[in-house]
Amino acid sequence: MSNGFSTSRMRRLRKNASLRTLFQETEFKLSDLILPIFVEEEVSDFGVIEAMPGVLRIPESRLAAEIERYARAGIRAVMTFGISHHKDDVGSDSWREDGLVARMARTCKQAVPEMVVMSDTCFCEYTSHGHCGVLHGDTVHNDATLVNIGLQAVAAARAGADMIAPSAMMDGQVQAIRNALDAAGFVDTGIMAYSTKFASALYGPFREAAGSQLKGDRKTYQMDPMNRREAVRESLLDEQEGADALMVKPAGAYLDIIRDVREASRLPLAAYQVSGEYAMIKFAAAAGAIDEARVVRESLGAIKRAGADLILSYFAMDIATEGV
Repeated sequence: MSNGFSTSRMRRLRKNASLRTLFQETEFKLSDLILPIFVEEEVSDFGVIEAMPGVLRIPESRLAAEIERYARAGIRAVMTFGISHHKDDVGSDSWREDGLVARMARTCKQAVPEMVVMSDTCFCEYTSHGHCGVLHGDTVHNDATLVNIGLQAVAAARAGADMIAPSAMMDGQVQAIRNALDAAGFVDTGIMAYSTKFASALYGPFREAAGSQLKGDRKTYQMDPMNRREAVRESLLDEQEGADALMVKPAGAYLDIIRDVREASRLPLAAYQVSGEYAMIKFAAAAGAIDEARVVRESLGAIKRAGADLILSYFAMDIATEGV
């Protein structure tokens, strides 16, 4: 007999841990995570990053050992960012055969050949002005930057990078990189485009980590955070230019964009849980306001649930080593 209450009882599938696990719709695995790392040349000690507790700048001399440590923990992919001591107006060290970009890729692959090495391809860490390309006056010149970004991509590929990850947000950068890689014989080197990258306030801690000397902002080439339709258009343009995978950056505040891009494209989709997202969780946990382990898993799960296949996160080693 009916007791007058609904017969749809959602609690039936929640009444114990085994049932909840069985019927959980979304999960992420360690193999879904990519660890971003900062590598500094010409130093001997690890560098503390005050705004990112637990994240350190790696001395280049210790990079091989760190990559081996990550591999033992189960990390399968890293994204390399260099802290250069050889900056100039155009970031020329980034495309030298013996420059930091190439050395990072070479060291990682020699240390652990099976590690997937993704080379962040940009100029902000290698230019004296901190912008992502060639400055003409106060403006980043799009097409002059494209020439150099092709050079950097080839240098990274020649050194062993598995994926080129252009983050400069120049129009046409994916096509320019694809053409440069193919012309140099690296037809099998993939491109993971930072295809939808917003001019976000959440990058603040990264700029400390990378030693950025940026004056001004990047709003003329990164996306307006309030633009949803344009965000999808950006990713679809990179797909048309030959990207092998797409990315939304940042992740947590842009779950709607992740979902939109996921529905618009069949390419693999990554999302970058950026430095500000990491810092907010770390500082809130340190203040006793949240349970760090639970919030980390919830935040990563939300990014996966929104449609990301892969997640770049500074929490990757925490997940690997501490079961956070």
